[in-house]
Amino acid sequence: MAEAPETHLTLPLSPQEIDRYSRHILLPEIGGQGQQALKAARVLVVGAGGLGAPVILYLAAAGVGTLGIVDDDVVSLSNLQRQVVHPTAAVGTPKVDSAGDTVARLNPHVTVRPLPFRLTSDTVSETLGHYDIVVDGSDNFDTRYLVAEAAETLRLPLVTGAVGRFDGSLTVLMPWTSDRNGRPAPRYRDLFPEPPPPGTVPSCAEAGIVGALTGVIGTLQAMEVIKLITGAGDPLVGRLLLYDALAARFDTIRYKRRHAD
Repeated sequence: MAEAPETHLTLPLSPQEIDRYSRHILLPEIGGQGQQALKAARVLVVGAGGLGAPVILYLAAAGVGTLGIVDDDVVSLSNLQRQVVHPTAAVGTPKVDSAGDTVARLNPHVTVRPLPFRLTSDTVSETLGHYDIVVDGSDNFDTRYLVAEAAETLRLPLVTGAVGRFDGSLTVLMPWTSDRNGRPAPRYRDLFPEPPPPGTVPSCAEAGIVGALTGVIGTLQAMEVIKLITGAGDPLVGRLLLYDALAARFDTIRYKRRHAD
């Protein structure tokens, strides 16, 4: 399994932060050093929707020092069934502002950088380049492939997830690394070589989705980010974690680099 990236920068914790994060600090796998690394970390969350909402909440609660949130949409009433970072009063306001306000109430030690635009080939590298880790919670294939390719070029770990009506999946991409046997870690296109033809995969607005499902997958994405920052455990590199909500079952599929170039 590929190794998690090393964290070279740590920041001291105030007495209030030591109290706030005491349950983390008690864990040998995280401890004070890991909590300092969380404070120093800069994480970009792509999408403040169903997946991005729990990611933002749990990373903010965990003490990730800087959260960039990129989303060009506004909060609608139909979002609130699953996008738990947004309150009813935020309907009609930009999602990045609503999420930022929620984070400010949750944890004043976290800095939020609202990015109210859609990523394009012209903006993606500049945007991602200010962060250490990227979380993709976007809802369209163009953005997923764009972010995956930019993250690979910039050598940024990417935690990517997706959901359907009652199922979801997630994985971690670090294709510039190798496993213990020297095999290069896979790319996004090793898992999904090409996007499906337009119109073949219905959106949640067309097919529906269980709100709690996005909470399961988004929370798992947040967990992978915390592991990457602190070095705890093995990230989901070369493994796709699948969740079937109706059967209450998790499965893991291993996948490899198609071409060792």
